[in-house]
Amino acid sequence: MFEPEAWEDRYAGDETMWSGNANPQLVAEVPALTPGTALDVGCGEGGDVVWLARQGWRVTGADFAANGLARAARHAEQAGVAEQCDWWQVDARTFDPQGRTFDLVTTHFLHPPDAGMGDVVRRLATAVAPGGHLLVVGHAPSPLFTQLSESRRRAMWHAAELVPSLPEGFEVVVAEERPRTTVRDGVSHEIEDATLLARRVG
Repeated sequence: MFEPEAWEDRYAGDETMWSGNANPQLVAEVPALTPGTALDVGCGEGGDVVWLARQGWRVTGADFAANGLARAARHAEQAGVAEQCDWWQVDARTFDPQGRTFDLVTTHFLHPPDAGMGDVVRRLATAVAPGGHLLVVGHAPSPLFTQLSESRRRAMWHAAELVPSLPEGFEVVVAEERPRTTVRDGVSHEIEDATLLARRVG
């Protein structure tokens, strides 16, 4: 599930996979920030990219699936924010900002196998401009995810587990699990979003 080929196939059809709405923790944290440049890694169909653009950000949506980026670009066009958006095909596991920096770097529900999220955090942090923020949100481990394989459950993480991966010069603003209600098969469940927000001060 964490290889480009699998996601290219998932995005190859006509059916929309996601709601198109912004992720809740992005909506919770970003209004307190001054709009600038943003990078959304693992942007999928572009819901967060479009929301950020509507808040006044200049946004680069990044994903390792070209089909996902094409969907995101169409979403931005339909939303009337295409001129505020750029697109970048890149794998978070090998991410290199190539000297580019952003006022906000964010990723939601990225769960590389083999406890690889710490390395992803280190890589993404190199793209944060001085004074900028890194927002990383994922699924906290939960017994509710019984439908997932053991390897996918092991790829989940708590926010505090990622703090040691932050480079020197970052201060933690938020590192916690936040409850959220989700519906599966018509039944409401309480799950937790592992939420890490850090600011680059040096």
